[in-house]
Amino acid sequence: MTMATEQSERPDLKLAPETGEVLFDIKDLEVYFPIQQGFFKSMVATEKKYVKAVDHVTFQIKKGEILALVGESGCGKTTTGRTLLRLEDATGGEIIYKGKPVQKFSGKELREYRKKAQIIFQDPYNSINPKQTIFDIVAEPLEVNNVCSSEREKEDRVITAISEAGLRPATEYLYRYPHELSGGQRQRVCIAGATVLDPDVIVADEPVASLDVSIRNDILKLMVEEKEKLGVTYIFITHDLSLAWVISDRIAVMYLGRIVEIGDTEEVVANPRHPYTKALISVIPVPDPLAKREHVILKGETPNPVDIPSGCRFHPRCPEAIDVCSEIDPEDVHIGGDHYAACLRIK
Repeated sequence: MTMATEQSERPDLKLAPETGEVLFDIKDLEVYFPIQQGFFKSMVATEKKYVKAVDHVTFQIKKGEILALVGESGCGKTTTGRTLLRLEDATGGEIIYKGKPVQKFSGKELREYRKKAQIIFQDPYNSINPKQTIFDIVAEPLEVNNVCSSEREKEDRVITAISEAGLRPATEYLYRYPHELSGGQRQRVCIAGATVLDPDVIVADEPVASLDVSIRNDILKLMVEEKEKLGVTYIFITHDLSLAWVISDRIAVMYLGRIVEIGDTEEVVANPRHPYTKALISVIPVPDPLAKREHVILKGETPNPVDIPSGCRFHPRCPEAIDVCSEIDPEDVHIGGDHYAACLRIK
């Protein structure tokens, strides 16, 4: 059975294609974190060391799409998402939002941007205040940004957001506290808090990773429904390529701070070109128990982001590496359409 045949059973949660209009244009983005050394080490060190969390990343995000950032823990996907929202400072490159550089936003421009760019955190147990009621949690973004002209308007918007997040009837949840809700209900509250401002873009950072498998699909469907109602763009961060395959329009595969492959979801899954992407796809479960597939098990650990290997950063673990891979850092190769991969073995 071929990969394309195996993946044909994909459950389609997407309701509409992306518009093609570019919302974000990220160019050569760098996010380096300096390593704090002791007094004596700092005195004798010849150069400062950095954790290269995001290292020369370039890609675009289209309006109305769900772009999945996929990779192992520590690959830089969460840092990328946080940097787009100005929760982390970029040390190089550009983030262009609707034609304007995000790094130069200040004052009123930055406040307006905060309204339009929201985030859903991974852990619904720690990302909301246990001392606040559900009403206060969802109303807080409205109050901070002085959005509503009256208490009635604020109440109406909160009730609408909670109801659209799937907590119905919303009035029964307004004055409950987080400890009275299940994990799935708490994540719905987080989604309501992110959507109450009618944002343009939401960074969803592993939004179902801490939830039971039985309710993950409901949360994913809710996110897609919210996308269609609000026209919101999602940056969906996950380590699970099978989740990205289910929900996303495009996939960007990250490894050690760099995007190694990006393209339309169906194209990347059916025709992976980078060895790292191939390894991730090889372990996706398929519905046919008789289907045979060779699992690619990567050897060794991910290299230290402080001391990135020369040449292709994946070559120490790559089952297809050749001698030149340790010498040349590969550039993106155009496979076709929106599909690109950075590998020296692509012809």
